[in-house]
Amino acid sequence: MGGRYRIKGDKYPRMRRPRRRGRLVAVTVASAAAVGLIGWGTLQLIDVFTGGGDASAAPRADCGTRATPSATASAPAALPEPGKVTVNVFNATTRSGLAKQTADELKKRGFKIGDVGNATKEYDKKVKGTALLLGPAASLNTSLPVLATQLGTAERRTDAARKNATVDLIIGDKFRELTKKADADKALTALANPKPTPGASKNAC
Repeated sequence: MGGRYRIKGDKYPRMRRPRRRGRLVAVTVASAAAVGLIGWGTLQLIDVFTGGGDASAAPRADCGTRATPSATASAPAALPEPGKVTVNVFNATTRSGLAKQTADELKKRGFKIGDVGNATKEYDKKVKGTALLLGPAASLNTSLPVLATQLGTAERRTDAARKNATVDLIIGDKFRELTKKADADKALTALANPKPTPGASKNAC
């Protein structure tokens, strides 16, 4: 060729293919996504096997060992049946016949009757309330509560010097009669089968 298109020199121009920048960008993005996905999966596996340090999971770890209040744990000692409670009935008032009358009614209700008569000088005309229930220290949570179901307003006391298991019912000035039998029976049933204490914590497991 001649003229202004004449090729001079001993080198020829090299023809290069145009660079495909779009493919390079796509490869870079895909690589970054793959790395991110692998990292996320690794973290998930760590969480599964270690618990992930989640604070909300901490209480569950000791859930099985958490103490739960129960009626059984705070239940009183085994209560005797009326037939196993021996009651001495004494009259500390000026009204005659109360000791025998009360003793007979208690016997009908299943209690064993011991001594019946007037109160000793220590208590005679000195019991201002309905009655005084007196027994050994061991009777405080056994025999005395059972007897108290028959006369709920009576005062209860223990006598550390008493050697036997009998309990005394000392009739006071405000005594009129024993609790109605139906009500006394209900009180006995409730005493033998206490309900759980309200407000006990619930197991969240």
